[in-house]
Amino acid sequence: MRKLLPVVIACSMLASCEKAPPAGSDKPADVLLIGAGVMSATLGTMLAELDPGLKIEMVERLDSVAAESSDAMNNAGTGHSAFMELNYTPDLPDGTIETKKAVDINEQFEVSKQFWAYQVKQGYIADPRSFVNNVPHMSFVWGDDNVNFLRKRYAALQQENLFKGMLYSEDHAQIAKWAPLVMNGRDKNQKVAATRMEIGTDVNYGTLTRTMVKNLAENKHMGLHLRHEVRDIKRGVDGLWNVTVKDLASDKLQTVRAKFVFIGAGGGALPLLEKSGIPEVKGYGGVPVGGQFLVTTNPDLVNQHHAKVYGKASVGSPPMSVPHLDTRIIDGKKTLLFGPFATFSTKFLKNGSWIDLPSSMGTGNIRPMLQAGYDNIPLTKYLVEQVMLNPEDRLATLKEYLPNAKLEDWTLATAGQRVQIVKDSPKGGLLQFGTEVVGAADGSIVALLGASPGASTAAPIMIKVLKQSAFKGQLETPAWQAKMKEMVPSYGQKLNNDPVLANRIRQGSSEALGLKAITLDVPAVVAQK
Repeated sequence: MRKLLPVVIACSMLASCEKAPPAGSDKPADVLLIGAGVMSATLGTMLAELDPGLKIEMVERLDSVAAESSDAMNNAGTGHSAFMELNYTPDLPDGTIETKKAVDINEQFEVSKQFWAYQVKQGYIADPRSFVNNVPHMSFVWGDDNVNFLRKRYAALQQENLFKGMLYSEDHAQIAKWAPLVMNGRDKNQKVAATRMEIGTDVNYGTLTRTMVKNLAENKHMGLHLRHEVRDIKRGVDGLWNVTVKDLASDKLQTVRAKFVFIGAGGGALPLLEKSGIPEVKGYGGVPVGGQFLVTTNPDLVNQHHAKVYGKASVGSPPMSVPHLDTRIIDGKKTLLFGPFATFSTKFLKNGSWIDLPSSMGTGNIRPMLQAGYDNIPLTKYLVEQVMLNPEDRLATLKEYLPNAKLEDWTLATAGQRVQIVKDSPKGGLLQFGTEVVGAADGSIVALLGASPGASTAAPIMIKVLKQSAFKGQLETPAWQAKMKEMVPSYGQKLNNDPVLANRIRQGSSEALGLKAITLDVPAVVAQK
């Protein structure tokens, strides 16, 4: 690793100041993290806590940390907990509402909150409000069918402990108190419904990521190498991974040897995993989907709205395209964001290459990719329609949520690129909208593919990575188990069916993070145990 120059860490924004190269050039890295986003930062932070003696290196091709999907304006900043995301509670053919996925997502976010709270308690994060703040989560719909659906959804979720405390209303006046801008100018005869959860959150994943990486670099747990691009990944005869890295400052190629490689490069993860040649990647493909948001800082609007308001996705649109009107708190300043409006590009990253998509296709995934395209014609039609939108079209969509909206108050901002997974199956190519951990059978290299719910569930996803990696055996040792329970007190347990545990965990993490908490009612028979 001696030749990996320059090693750049941040004194403040992780984009400047030089550091000497790491010592011990002949010793391979225990862990190589590819990509300086929230996933790599989370895994690096976990591993540094579990074993401070690990030699960890991070490479990032851009000149700053969290500059792609983790950056505040490249995502919606939602702490995804399924309070308002209607696509997590599908309406089943028998007329019932499925709540399993919503409960799973909520459980995962509670894990992330515990992990963040631990860092606050340890003094690694001085001010949790720099990255997480309470912003109520609301679902809002109109029309008979959608109102009936939301009513059923609310009733179903009230059977789940983690969703107790949710409010529901079909009254215009009540909804106007929750979200004035949404109701101002609306037809008083329009049938509407809304739910509201006060403990919802807005999260600045960019600030969180930069803080974690800064801590790792400054505490000498990790070497950070910005402007270093991975060009190839091959296994050596000694079983180690030889990762070819180009120093973009000097144009020199270097080889980094690593015992374990994690590819947390967002949309760029799939092409890099393909370079490794592991058989497990065969059959995987990716479809890039971008997004744009309308943004306003007009104080007359910003001060009248304090909520994240999610609606229903259009027919044929991907779940990540659910329209929402969000309060965002970025660097202490409030803005409003509405969208997303889907865009299409062959780039896998916002700062990627136009040949990302075609170069990712080959004999191993061409069949499932073509099949997925054929099976998802409505999605293709939706993307084409979105690309053709003009400013007046976007304003018309905005007015469905803000009837009095004016075009001059809003500007268009381009968010990050996402790559949805295409996975081979007996029925052909299957387009998936979640995240998936894919790696070698021996756990020596692992990549994270996919998008939603993404950053908000980084902590539980990285626990899954550890369970599927070369660290699996260590994770099962008493020492690592104890440390995991220190970082995530509910580790190995579920909250939804245990209100006593849920109260203790939620109140503990919320207190540390300066967030609101809802106290669940505990049945007397449970309380006596």
